[in-house]
Amino acid sequence: MISITFPDKTIKSFENNPTGMDVAQSISEGFARNCVAMKISDRLLDLSLEIKEDSEIELITTKQKEGLDILRHSSAHVMAEAVLNIYPDAKLTIGPVVEDGFYYDIDMAPISEDDLPAIEAEIKKIVKAKAGFERKVVSKEEALELFKDNPFKIELINELPGDEEISLYQNGNFIDLCRGPHIPHTGMIKGLKLLKISGAYWRADQSREQLQRLYGISFFDKKELNRYLNFIEEAKKRDHRKLGTRLDLYSFHDEAAGMPFFHARGIAMWNTLLDYWREEHKAAGYVETKTPVMLNRKLWEKSGHWENYRENMYTSVIDDEEYAIKPMNCPGGMLLYKTRSYSYRDLPLRSGEIGLVHRHELSGALSGLFRVRAFHQDDAHIFMTPDQIGDEVLGVLRLAERIYRRFGLTFHLELSTRPDKSIGTDEQWETATNGLKEALEDYGQEYMINEGDGAFYGPKIDIHIKDALGRTWQCGTVQLDMSLPERFDLTYKGQDNEKHRPIMIHRVIYGSMERFFGILVEHFAGKFPLWLAPVQAVVLPINQDLAEYAGSVRQELDFLGIRTEIDARNETLKKKIREAQLNYVPLIITIGDKEKESRTLSVRTLDGKVRMGLSMDEFIKPVREHIKNRTLDESVF
Repeated sequence: MISITFPDKTIKSFENNPTGMDVAQSISEGFARNCVAMKISDRLLDLSLEIKEDSEIELITTKQKEGLDILRHSSAHVMAEAVLNIYPDAKLTIGPVVEDGFYYDIDMAPISEDDLPAIEAEIKKIVKAKAGFERKVVSKEEALELFKDNPFKIELINELPGDEEISLYQNGNFIDLCRGPHIPHTGMIKGLKLLKISGAYWRADQSREQLQRLYGISFFDKKELNRYLNFIEEAKKRDHRKLGTRLDLYSFHDEAAGMPFFHARGIAMWNTLLDYWREEHKAAGYVETKTPVMLNRKLWEKSGHWENYRENMYTSVIDDEEYAIKPMNCPGGMLLYKTRSYSYRDLPLRSGEIGLVHRHELSGALSGLFRVRAFHQDDAHIFMTPDQIGDEVLGVLRLAERIYRRFGLTFHLELSTRPDKSIGTDEQWETATNGLKEALEDYGQEYMINEGDGAFYGPKIDIHIKDALGRTWQCGTVQLDMSLPERFDLTYKGQDNEKHRPIMIHRVIYGSMERFFGILVEHFAGKFPLWLAPVQAVVLPINQDLAEYAGSVRQELDFLGIRTEIDARNETLKKKIREAQLNYVPLIITIGDKEKESRTLSVRTLDGKVRMGLSMDEFIKPVREHIKNRTLDESVF
């Protein structure tokens, strides 16, 4: 007799050893059809597995994230089988589930997206066959014999301990190395789409074989797939690389891979972001500083970056001495602190810097403004006494909340704890981690814990913002550090007139300025609120005779702080209005003989409203007020 205990603590008994599917069917046939796997002692297992002892069991269904991950894992196998059916000489490597779907790296002749429909047609045949996934366990020797023609699988097998049994999964004629579990049969894949192809190196090593990486997505419901594909189409329309080119904001060049070029319009928006940052930080009690881009090796050894971060740093030799371009602003901030003496009365000291940093990224990982090699961090370092930790962390969280709300962004919080590779004592890490936890509790917003994902010098709170499409981006971070003040021998004089070690916070809110800029482009789909728009108004004379007067209007508006351009081309007014609308210019001003004569303006806004006969004061006052308040509301008049 086998007793099965469910999460709600109800118990069912079975005379014979039941499989997971037997347990699911004992609840109902309908429920069983939606079951994907089972969890026993925190291990995910196939429903076909026999349960041989009393167990606590959770049945994983199609409604759970774990179920969706298992479906996509199985989908990767199905995709690999389809590829082998069409390209029998292809050699499979690995095919993991990722955040948005799955991929498989395959050693094969290059293919293009034109080849994907044929692979998808083969996938449909495999899905239609409703083949089950059968688990087999073999010895290492048997596995080596089975995959003797695949050097990648041989390499993986040889890395396993000699006495370890190896699990394989077979569906139809296809067999692959795999820990499992899998869905009961291929027919559960109701919606599958291959998304793209890219290149990849075996084990991300540029000296190894170059592979074809096939990406796909799958769902239990075809409607879910259609919703996802619609989401992808909307995301493509918002692609910041395309919009940045169309709106003349920035560009990318092979002569400086991963280092974006910002155009005049892009810089106008960039400076607006900086002006807002500076205003908020000044109000929050920060001072702004600036440190050099390049510092010598001794500094980076002292900070621990040379030992822990060297592979990501660009270096040079000056006067026979090694230097590194800074990947972070922190060590320079340490030197600034040491330029004077501090008392406990001077703390907390809040110091901010928009610092240009460089980090080496593989060329294949570069992606517009989202993954670059040179970027600006809105860094700040807060030096404080131990009893100020809670208030200062809370202050950062509230500042971040104010700034993100200005852009219509919500966020969630994650606390990341000590990683395997770290500096500092156990006591320091415990104090720092507890300090962040207490501040989060006082802040009152729920948060997740990411064990082992902290910075090498301290635990951190990561702030993940959510954009208009519901995508999340990790931008802000709050990192508590007691190690760097120790390494740099930072001190302050306490109330007891003795020297004490300050505690330090590293924090960013925009994060990478370039990345945040790209997020905003996609969040607003290029249609920025008036205060942020790179071009806030455009003046359109209806004919060439009015160009000079229209130019004087543009100059006056520009002088009054409204970013204004003029389109005096010899084109029809209709065409110029249409182009201004396509470029999302919030205020389109037309100048005709009547407007010149009466010294008024005719204004068209992006929400479709037209106001005629506005005096300059009637136009300027609400526009400047709108910009000053940094409102997201499109309605100006």
